Amino acid sequence: MAGSRNASPIIAARYASALFDIADERHTLDQIEGDLQTLKRLLADNADLRGALRNPMFSSHDQGNAVAEIGKAAGLSPVVLAFLGVLAKNRRLFALDAIADAFLGELARRRGQMSVDVTSAQPLSADQMARLTDKLNQTLAAKVRVNANVDPSLLGGLVVKIGSKLIDSSIRTKLIGLERIMKGA
Repeated sequence: MAGSRNASPIIAARYASALFDIADERHTLDQIEGDLQTLKRLLADNADLRGALRNPMFSSHDQGNAVAEIGKAAGLSPVVLAFLGVLAKNRRLFALDAIADAFLGELARRRGQMSVDVTSAQPLSADQMARLTDKLNQTLAAKVRVNANVDPSLLGGLVVKIGSKLIDSSIRTKLIGLERIMKGA
């Protein structure tokens, strides 16, 4: 179904690379990083926005106008606003989240940072995030950049993804394991 298209890693990498080159050339990597994190939060928090960007029934012009207004309201830089216009014109707004991930991943790699995905049942407080980041920095002996996500279905605990390694200490997973043990008894 066209409305539920997933971004190709190749598409995401190409657009992220182009944006990275522009940001690097203009010495605005930090600003673009912040803008992309803002966009990722907007996408994560707004199902209607995600749906509109993926819906082929909206014209590229309408999508471009909508994302430009949202971007202006969010205070995004002119570079990112222009980039969003290019994505709209080329019908690639559906790949925005994957493009942001590819850009942020490349930036972390070039900075010698390790990117860690952490999913919790509720948003982590600033103190919790700081303690978790410190613990990960110590444990991994690296500069860690934490990508925080929220999934209420976890019920509690954390799911931490470091590269291809997954550490699942969520209550949901523990309950599923307990259920399997009880069925086997």
